[in-house]
Amino acid sequence: MRNAFKVFFNSARRLSFGKIVRLLRLTLPHPLFSVLSFYATLKTYSIAKKYFPKTNSNDGIGNAFRHALWTALAMMYCCKISSPQKSYVFCKRFTDMHEELFPNEPIQTKMDLHNNQVGLNIFMEMLPGIHRQFFETGFLIDKILEKTKTAVILQSVDDNPGNELVYLTI
Repeated sequence: MRNAFKVFFNSARRLSFGKIVRLLRLTLPHPLFSVLSFYATLKTYSIAKKYFPKTNSNDGIGNAFRHALWTALAMMYCCKISSPQKSYVFCKRFTDMHEELFPNEPIQTKMDLHNNQVGLNIFMEMLPGIHRQFFETGFLIDKILEKTKTAVILQSVDDNPGNELVYLTI
């Protein structure tokens, strides 16, 4: 968990004043969502390192797993205090904003945004079968690990992989 805090603070130091203002405009009106999403970020980082120690930080399958789990966990935590609809709107904006604040190459951005959406979709697909108050992290990990088995390599920004996880390198 200590490494996750270190990564977070090193990333935050790179933000310009304008980017900090944009981040605050999203997070200040929703303090509970923001705290829960930050917690989801830390938890996801440690879980991804456990399951994918070599590819969670690069463009491999571990990165795809991490992004999908991140959005799904953020949704799970936010849904415990609010409606799925409000949680979805915040989590989508929060996770998409990460890609705007810390830009990558276009294909990496496409990969991350796509995997974020897959995580949101997984949570929303599971929601009717499990009351949102009884969701557990293990449910999401299992489902997303299952998705990694059918993940595909993203060849270009024009690819449309549907609801499959995508990655760039093995």
